[in-house]
Amino acid sequence: MSEAGRLPGDRTDRETVERVIRVDHAGEYGATRIYAGQLAVLGRGDKGDMLRHMHAQEQVHLDTFGSLIRARRVRPTALLPIWHAAGFALGAVTAALGEKAAMACTVAVEEAIDEHYAGQLDTLGADEAGLKDTIGKFRAEELEHRDIGLAHGAEQAPGYRLLSAAIKAGCKVAIRLSERV
Repeated sequence: MSEAGRLPGDRTDRETVERVIRVDHAGEYGATRIYAGQLAVLGRGDKGDMLRHMHAQEQVHLDTFGSLIRARRVRPTALLPIWHAAGFALGAVTAALGEKAAMACTVAVEEAIDEHYAGQLDTLGADEAGLKDTIGKFRAEELEHRDIGLAHGAEQAPGYRLLSAAIKAGCKVAIRLSERV
């Protein structure tokens, strides 16, 4: 958006891109911690290889956004220590509730991220084609994780609708906080 067309309080293009990179870095960090928690509980079982696959993809996402943080000189969120503990706890607790609850967590998180990434793709301009391509690729992998969770009984978890709604709400709060703090 041109400077002339901006209203007071409107973010500059640079501020928008900084928010995108900051929040996506935080989200991918949280995702690696969720899978670490799930792996701590379920890693030796028959879901271990599947969880390691998804964790590895999230690590690539995190490394990519970490590189963007450095290259574009974006301040990471100050909330990473909280996401470190909260992500691991969410993964470990849902895994302790059972494999289907762990998959329900995966589905809920990935659905929230899909919505978030879709909004970013609509917001970013044509001058950010590389960033949009990265987000689009990662969005497809997040949807793959959602589909894996659904295929492995997520919707059969006890209290699925309540669990899913609570996790999605938590994700949305984490997104809003990480954009700003």
